[in-house]
Amino acid sequence: MTLDKKIKISLATTSDREDIYKIRHNVFASELKQHHENEQGSISDQLDKFNTYLIATINQEIIGFISITPPDGGIYSIDKYIKRAELPFAVDNGLYEMRILTVLKEHRNTPAALLLMWAAFRWIEAHGGSNIMAIGRIEILELYLKLGFMAMGHKIQSGSVTFELLFGNVNSLNDHIANNYKPLFSKLFKNCIWDLGISFFKPSECYHGGDFFQAIGTEFDDLSRRNQIINADVLDAWFPPSPKILKELETNLSWICKTSPPTDCNGMTNTIARFRGVQPENILPGAGSSDLIFQAFRAWLTSRSRVLILDPSYGEYPHVLENIIGCHVDRLELLKEEGYIVDLDRLIALSKNSYDLIVLVNPNSPTGQHIDRKELEAVIDLIPHNTRIWIDETYIEYVGQAQSLEKYAAKRSNVIVCKSMSKVYALSGLRSAYLCASPYQLENLRSITPPWAVSLPSQIAAVIALQDDQYYLNCYQQTHILREELVQELSEINGLNPVKTNTNFFLCQLPSDGPDAKTVVQKCREKGLYLRNASNMGKQIGDYTIRIAVKDRETNRKMVNILKEVLLDKNLRT
Repeated sequence: MTLDKKIKISLATTSDREDIYKIRHNVFASELKQHHENEQGSISDQLDKFNTYLIATINQEIIGFISITPPDGGIYSIDKYIKRAELPFAVDNGLYEMRILTVLKEHRNTPAALLLMWAAFRWIEAHGGSNIMAIGRIEILELYLKLGFMAMGHKIQSGSVTFELLFGNVNSLNDHIANNYKPLFSKLFKNCIWDLGISFFKPSECYHGGDFFQAIGTEFDDLSRRNQIINADVLDAWFPPSPKILKELETNLSWICKTSPPTDCNGMTNTIARFRGVQPENILPGAGSSDLIFQAFRAWLTSRSRVLILDPSYGEYPHVLENIIGCHVDRLELLKEEGYIVDLDRLIALSKNSYDLIVLVNPNSPTGQHIDRKELEAVIDLIPHNTRIWIDETYIEYVGQAQSLEKYAAKRSNVIVCKSMSKVYALSGLRSAYLCASPYQLENLRSITPPWAVSLPSQIAAVIALQDDQYYLNCYQQTHILREELVQELSEINGLNPVKTNTNFFLCQLPSDGPDAKTVVQKCREKGLYLRNASNMGKQIGDYTIRIAVKDRETNRKMVNILKEVLLDKNLRT
């Protein structure tokens, strides 16, 4: 749908009201004969004292509007026609009324009416509404019905106009529109000016796994329940933090809990820089990699930005880029039959398409595949220098610290390395991470980083972890042994096909003649084992792949036994 002049959707101001009331008179009195014409040439009513109006304008001229009546006003327009006891739905604090959808005659062949209805729906949804009622003119009744509203069998006559009572549940309407009209509304969004103060589509939440906490309890009333489950659906380290960290935190716990941390994480920054062989100005700390992703991407990118990501890859990236910022996102698909290896020649070819950002997770999650440092540096040298390249190295220490591109990034103007300290230092609960890049890339981000971005226990733990290198090297070596043992045991289960990695996790292909990943994950949960259904993590993964995190030897054996029980259950096989 191409518009010569874009329609702007916004909240009506006080000064817009007089124009709205005049248009109401022209349309509903002079044109439709619902009301009698009056000398003032204006129509208003008592609901306008607390109603919200949303307007459609072109070049600052109002071409249409819609009114929203909230539940806390005490009255609805429908009260004039139908007694509340006769309404076929509940009237409660979640019921909003959508009314007076109006578009000037010369603009009725444009998407203005549809945009106004959508704007009213999003306004109600964003303000916590659960249900919507409306009275729609029978001439445009089909528009309401197509969008998921239900006709309630009550016709209302007002002057020469016949209305139909309509009702819609907010969640059902959202699902209906998402399932049937998402491409249409995405096109509308690109061709309008959306200035409503809320997002065009309701931002979706990013799913990360971690469902095991449902079994423990998110109000932490009995943490001993953790001993009854295996949390292999997240990629937390199986080993504890360095004993030196635990000793320091336990000895000083009371003081640490009540004391404000260094404002700028200066000691943490200096320690990271020293151990990584870069300068302090190359380091920007954050409260976990997600904190840094949200902060950096929203500072650098807009809805006009073009980004290339891997598919499959870490779900945070498409979530932030598509659902929050609204970027144009292309995907370099990693093929199952090729072991999910990144095709570097294809990456180089795609990089010529004027991307603002390229995101590489290395080793990749959920695939666990790694691009050698020298090969990756050679590829980056061929990518245009005006394209930012974000390299997520959350799991790089499992492959080897020498594989990190931190020193390389510090010398380049367009490379940013994101390092979580959660998974490789057993600090997931403390939320500590950092970016390593040229000062040029970090300067603006540093100015919008809040004080005390990293908590005091997190700063202390990060500093000590870097100083206890040998402890963690031993943990990584043991992880490789445990992973290979687990892979070997799973390979002996008929039909299971684990994908080899150098990380603390791996994908495992289930037999196609047995239960799918969704079923296996659910049945394992019933036995206390939480695994990740990988089917929604990439287009190439399919419905028969799970992701497994490596645990200690005893726990790994429990996982194998539970998987055997589930996969050998005759009731689950096709």
